[in-house]
Amino acid sequence: MTVDAAWAALSKAAEAARGRRITDLFRTEPERLGRLSLSAAGLELDLSKHPWSLADLESMVDLARASGVETARGMLFAGGVVNASEGRPALHMALRAADGADFRAAGQPISGEVEATRAAMRAFSDEVRDGRRRGAAGRPFRAIVHIGIGGSDLGPRLVWEALRPAAPGIDLRFAANVDPAELALALTGLDPAETLVVIVSKTFTTLETLTNAETARAWLRAALGPEADSHLVAVSAAPDKAQAFGVPPDQVFGFWDWVGGRYSIWSAVGLSCAVALGFDVFERMLAGARAMDAHFQKAPLALNAPVLLALAHIFNRNGLGRPIRAVVPYAQRLRLFAAFLQQLEMESNGKRVTADGRPAPHPTAASVFGDAGTNGQHAFFQLLHQGTDVVPLDIVAVAQGSEGDPAAQRKLLANAVAQAEALLAGRSEDAVRAELAAAGRPADEIDALAPQRAFPGDRPSTFILLERLDPERLGALVALYEHKTFVEGVIWGINSFDQWGVELGKTLAARVLAELEGGAATAHDPSTAALIARLKS
Repeated sequence: MTVDAAWAALSKAAEAARGRRITDLFRTEPERLGRLSLSAAGLELDLSKHPWSLADLESMVDLARASGVETARGMLFAGGVVNASEGRPALHMALRAADGADFRAAGQPISGEVEATRAAMRAFSDEVRDGRRRGAAGRPFRAIVHIGIGGSDLGPRLVWEALRPAAPGIDLRFAANVDPAELALALTGLDPAETLVVIVSKTFTTLETLTNAETARAWLRAALGPEADSHLVAVSAAPDKAQAFGVPPDQVFGFWDWVGGRYSIWSAVGLSCAVALGFDVFERMLAGARAMDAHFQKAPLALNAPVLLALAHIFNRNGLGRPIRAVVPYAQRLRLFAAFLQQLEMESNGKRVTADGRPAPHPTAASVFGDAGTNGQHAFFQLLHQGTDVVPLDIVAVAQGSEGDPAAQRKLLANAVAQAEALLAGRSEDAVRAELAAAGRPADEIDALAPQRAFPGDRPSTFILLERLDPERLGALVALYEHKTFVEGVIWGINSFDQWGVELGKTLAARVLAELEGGAATAHDPSTAALIARLKS
């Protein structure tokens, strides 16, 4: 099947989907649940509550095949140049590969370097945790302040929130925003003599990161003098710049240009987490992601979890014109997951041109939002249930809680399951009228209330279940969405590994900053010029 024919088949399938309800498909397709449920790398996925029929699913698999997903997947794992605009491979899978792997970037072996860096991370982590590596005052480190932004921040924050002990032996705090309030809050209550500052910047030129790093360095030096620089650690692809900043050479950890920022948690970007959680925990997370890599690489398209998750999104996004998606983890420890996916998906696939520079023929990434359940139920679920737009939802739930009251965990799970059911089934106006009449409400009140209390239903969701939130399943969950994002990019014909859209604002910010600091005015639109004048007054 050609790509054009596959897209035409999607349009035809979507038109049919508009004329039926998902609940009808459960009646007409007895094998539906079994066919649309699968397990991969310790995760269980239920994709049966989407508007596609099983025949539609086969058409979607044809679209993936016609778009070259299998070929692109092979090129990705082989270290081919999949980031054409920057001439780079994208080999985050190499970062979590087992020792002895033979990954190559554009033909050059890289697994040895990865293993050497991982060994250095383990040694550093162990030395900090057991007190062999101490601060300038001879005291062990009790806190880490992790400074980075974007992919150098969101991944480590997610991991720490998800896996941190209730009473950590090493406290881990984060500062990303150039707003000085965030770093001030991160440093509050910490003792400089017991604090490491880990600076994560691929180029070591990022404005926000360097601004915060300079402030943190000054905080350390004010308390400890020149020896304070021994408290600095850097993760960068520009080690010379990190050392020029004052970071001791043996505390500079590298990563490579074939690692995109939003795919970098598996590298030394995760060093803060490796130290604070223990390197064994970090390695277990790598193992979970590695298991998902193996599944993605080997499973047939029709049984492949990242592929099916991507195809469900594309059916809703492109077939049914649904440009927004919600992600709700029913686990407080995963409350940052939607924010993480905002960068992963919207920065990767928020593109309006194809990889060869032509206008994209189909809409690309959806907007992603979300929060932890049950909090989201008391915020935006009103729109999900009764709003004018249909917003597909990803629900992530954890069967066994790791702490607290088991009864509360059951209530949490009951809400997760019930919300998916309510979104699917809805409640008809006739049913509402019958309930109100049985309660003795007068006819005029029933006429007014029934439309307000009816739920249209037929609102799709994916349900992803983790038996427990452990390092392995967290690694698998993140890798699942990494590969989903890649599959979508292939089908849309875009480059998921560059991010030129973030550059223009950064360039203009430097120009505006120069003006705010007294430099000569440059040409702006009237609104921007007025704002600059107001801020200088």
